[in-house]
Amino acid sequence: MEEMRRIAFETVLRACGFASLAIFCVMIGLSFLPRSAFQAGGFLSLIMTLVLLLKAEEARTKDHRRTEMWLYLPKDRRPPQSHAQEAVSTVMRETYLVFAYWSALVSIVMWIVVIGFSVLGL
Repeated sequence: MEEMRRIAFETVLRACGFASLAIFCVMIGLSFLPRSAFQAGGFLSLIMTLVLLLKAEEARTKDHRRTEMWLYLPKDRRPPQSHAQEAVSTVMRETYLVFAYWSALVSIVMWIVVIGFSVLGL
């Protein structure tokens, strides 16, 4: 089970890393307007949070054999077919929810920075 959690964490981390890189690039593109850059970052982080929440909901019913985590899991470490669907969906759902929480925190911090810029009149 721990290997499944580790692999699920790695696959979701990689996907979130690419999304974060895209958000960072948008923010760098708007760096001449700091408030707009953080607004875009906060908005896009919020979208990432919503996508992760949708993926967590989808994990309940998605065929476990079609997940990236299942493909990376060594065949000798895979759970028996009778328990595989439940185990994989539970692990993936928990992982998506953890990353959604982290993404929501990043979004909140960015919106706090936007409010700070607004208060300062920047």
